[in-house]
Amino acid sequence: MNSPEAAQKRLVVVGATGMVGGCVLRFALEDPRVARVTAVGRRKLGISHPRLSEVLHQDFADCAPLTASLANHDAALFCLGAYTGSVSDAQLRTVTVDYTRAFARVLKASSPEAKFLFLSGSGADPTGRSRMAFARYKGEAEKALLEMGFPHVYSFRPAYIYPVEPRKEPNLSYRLLRAIYPASRLVFPNQVIRADDLARVMLDASLRRDGEDKNRVFENHDIKSMADFRK
Repeated sequence: MNSPEAAQKRLVVVGATGMVGGCVLRFALEDPRVARVTAVGRRKLGISHPRLSEVLHQDFADCAPLTASLANHDAALFCLGAYTGSVSDAQLRTVTVDYTRAFARVLKASSPEAKFLFLSGSGADPTGRSRMAFARYKGEAEKALLEMGFPHVYSFRPAYIYPVEPRKEPNLSYRLLRAIYPASRLVFPNQVIRADDLARVMLDASLRRDGEDKNRVFENHDIKSMADFRK
């Protein structure tokens, strides 16, 4: 997945102040295959780079103001999300489904040939039958993206994502998961993934030459296999 392409790519990264999006942005700016990165988010990144364009946008329910900024891009890596338990159920659906759909509509109009890479989650259920709200909403977002007519939609479904940088965990569950990660990595290797490994795989997928795989779902074990292969 690391083979060089004939032309450098122009990427959009949404959620670059988050755990995974931040890694994606850093690796993209370091990658010679990338010509330009447009980072869209609510908060300033606090960095500058000659290949970085930063676009501040507060209301992801209305992405029409992004129309010009999203023109002429090759791929979008959508890493915006919310943690289960940190917001209400209604807000979780808004962030997971409505924001994704609103952004994708504008991207499709501005860059119709762009591929869309979506940070989904393990257990995502496009049928809507899951008892877990997170799984239903991620699945609903995946289904909406597939119906929009993008040339390629790649959905990444990581299980527990291990933060490689120090951070304040959103709740007790995540503090426990981080504490037991060393054991989980050995006992349940396909149920965990490092944030930087996930980001590198997503970036490689955004830059590679696509074949017959118009749309793909990458489960945690797929992501881990690709991350291990590239090392």
